[in-house]
Amino acid sequence: MRILVFIAILLGCLINTGKAQQVIVAEHPKSIKGDFSYCMPDQLGNVFALSSSGQLKKYNANLDSMGVFNEVRRYGKLYSISADNSLRSLLYFKEYRIILVLDRLMQVVNKIDIRKANIFQAQAVAQGYDNTIWVFDEQESRLKKLDLNGKPLFETADLRLVFNETLTPSTIFDAAGFVYLYDAEKGLYIFDYYGALKNRIALIGWTSVQALGKKIIGLKNGKVMVYTPGDIDIKEMQLPFPISMSHQIRFTLNAIYVHDSTGITQYEWNK
Repeated sequence: MRILVFIAILLGCLINTGKAQQVIVAEHPKSIKGDFSYCMPDQLGNVFALSSSGQLKKYNANLDSMGVFNEVRRYGKLYSISADNSLRSLLYFKEYRIILVLDRLMQVVNKIDIRKANIFQAQAVAQGYDNTIWVFDEQESRLKKLDLNGKPLFETADLRLVFNETLTPSTIFDAAGFVYLYDAEKGLYIFDYYGALKNRIALIGWTSVQALGKKIIGLKNGKVMVYTPGDIDIKEMQLPFPISMSHQIRFTLNAIYVHDSTGITQYEWNK
């Protein structure tokens, strides 16, 4: 019950517009028990869950199984999943620089070898709002945009020359009309779609960083951190249970997903 109260308070803060709003949280959270190494929900509540044995499953918003993707091991270890578009997802295999584009039924639409776009070192990959792909080329220190066939469309200048330092972003996301690069040691960089830097915020040491609407959410020191670009203050919320580096928390517009050693738990909410 304590965690339900916490979630109600947290989401009330996230959607606060200056008026009192009521948040109703499901009394009985749903869960998937299992040993998972990674999970990623999309905005419709579908969840990709990668087992420690390397099996990738997809669950719907009720956490019922929708299918299994059986080709994960063919491309090496799955590094990340970008699922911002509920109709299309990206699986990134960092070791071989391969991106698989899947449709909503987990069928492969395309396979992209980013080395053909002269990208040989990258860990941050994400979907663009216009069915494109953002990749940060660490070797050249450039943010690059590819189409779904892997064809280069755009790239920024060498950001080492812009910032006089080397960036190693672990996360990219395209949200609210901007592209965000997050480097845990240097902070959050916000670019427009033409590669112009709009802002840099010293959000240092966060994990599970993502956008929810116009807000940036992450974890730090066992707290949920909430930052709204343009605001001075960063909100801190203490979780009612200890958080370790192995925990992952993801937010969607309708639910919070908590991934720990026991499995994945979904806490639904309504406003």
